[in-house]
Amino acid sequence: MKKELIEEATKAREKAYAPYSNFKVGSAVLTKSGKVFTGANIENASYGASVCAERVALFKAISEGETEIVEIAVVTCAEEPTMPCGICRQVLKEFSENLKIYAANLEGKVIETTIDRLLPMAFTREDLENKK
Repeated sequence: MKKELIEEATKAREKAYAPYSNFKVGSAVLTKSGKVFTGANIENASYGASVCAERVALFKAISEGETEIVEIAVVTCAEEPTMPCGICRQVLKEFSENLKIYAANLEGKVIETTIDRLLPMAFTREDLENKK
């Protein structure tokens, strides 16, 4: 599914709204049920109101009732593939046990990793439940 997810993320990247950074990002998530949801980064003049492509794709899946994510592809035009930012890593961890991550660039270079490698010792729901 890696190739198909990267293709979907590449297509989604074209819909990015990035007039400030000119750094377009596309993403595609694969859910446990086999559905794919895509997203692109959306910037805003108030930079804090911007949202990353990974969260757009994830939130689309969640809003459609898909709460288990198994793979994600992220595509940028950078020389080296770009990994999800810290906020995206934390949000992705909430909806995945063993998420596979494919970071790719437009030249076809791909780096594969997992959410646990990118966010070891993550803060989770269990931490809240064990706070007694």
